[in-house]
Amino acid sequence: MGILNAFQILVRYHELFLLGLRNTLTLTATAFAIGFALGIAIAVLREFGPKPLRPLLAAYVELIRGTPMLLQLFIVYYALPSIGIVLPPLAAAILGMGLNSGAYQSEYYRAAIRAIPRGQYEAALSLGMTTRQLVEVLAIPMAVRIAFPSMVNELVYLLKYSSIAYFLTVVELTYAGKIVGAETFAYLEVYTIIAIIYFALSMVIVRLCKFIESKIRVPGLGAPEATRGVV
Repeated sequence: MGILNAFQILVRYHELFLLGLRNTLTLTATAFAIGFALGIAIAVLREFGPKPLRPLLAAYVELIRGTPMLLQLFIVYYALPSIGIVLPPLAAAILGMGLNSGAYQSEYYRAAIRAIPRGQYEAALSLGMTTRQLVEVLAIPMAVRIAFPSMVNELVYLLKYSSIAYFLTVVELTYAGKIVGAETFAYLEVYTIIAIIYFALSMVIVRLCKFIESKIRVPGLGAPEATRGVV
C-alpha cells in the first residue's frame, strides 16, 4: 500500500468519504439519542412503574438483546412495508439501531438506579417528595452520572455497529469504501482509510467523554460498568 496512493484516493473521493462520514455520525448520534430516551423510560418504568407493565418491558429488553441487530434492521426496513410502514434506508437504520440501543441502555440505567443508596430514596420521601419528583430530581440525574462510563461504551459500539447499515444501502463510511474500492480496485488503501477514520472517531469520543465524566462523576458512587455481551 502506498501512502501517496491512499492520499490521492482520499483527495479524489473526498466528497463521497464526507457523505459517508456525515451519515455515520448522523446514524450514531440519532440512534444513541433514541436509545437514551427509550432506555431511561424503560429503566424508570421497570423500577417505579406499574407492576403489570414490568414483565412486558423485561420481555422487550430480552427479545432485543437475544436477537442480532442486523435481523432487527431487516425487520424494520424489509418487513414493516408489508404492513404499510415504509421508511427510507437511513431512517430505518436509525430506528432499528435506536430500538436496539434502548434495550441495552435501559439495563445500564436500571443498574445505576439500583446503585443509588436506598437511604437517599428514603430521605427524599421523608421530605415529602412524590414518586414522580423522586424520579425526576434524584433517580434520573444520579443514574445518568453513575452509568456514564457505560453510556460512553454504548456510543462507541453504535459508531462501529453503524457499519451494518451498509446492508440497508445507507451510504455510511463502509458503504462509501465499497464504492470507492469498486472504482479504484485499491481495496487495501480504501479500507485502511476507513479503519483510520473509525479509530480516530472512537478516540475522540472516548477522550471527550472522559473529560466530561471527570466533571460529573459522583465520588465513591458507581455501578459495575456494563458492556454488550453474549446473552
